[in-house]
Amino acid sequence: MITPELADVIAATVENQGIDEAVIGQLRAGHPGVHFTYCMDDDIPNHQPVLERAGFNLYLVDGRDHCLCLTHDFERATGFVVAEIMGE
Repeated sequence: MITPELADVIAATVENQGIDEAVIGQLRAGHPGVHFTYCMDDDIPNHQPVLERAGFNLYLVDGRDHCLCLTHDFERATGFVVAEIMGE
């Protein structure tokens, strides 16, 4: 289940370890059943993140209908997008 507390854990992990494919792999391994995507923040226009941190934003993903979309609803969320902000 995706919760605000889990979002905080994910954000803390990225803050402590940095953001790259290896960290995303660790998150996937540590949280089976939770979808993780890594991209650049400018690839996600016109959406507000659920968490903003120095160097990255965290978005919620809803993948229940076989098509991924962003959401702000933790109850509907199936995963996270960790979006790196260039220049920070």
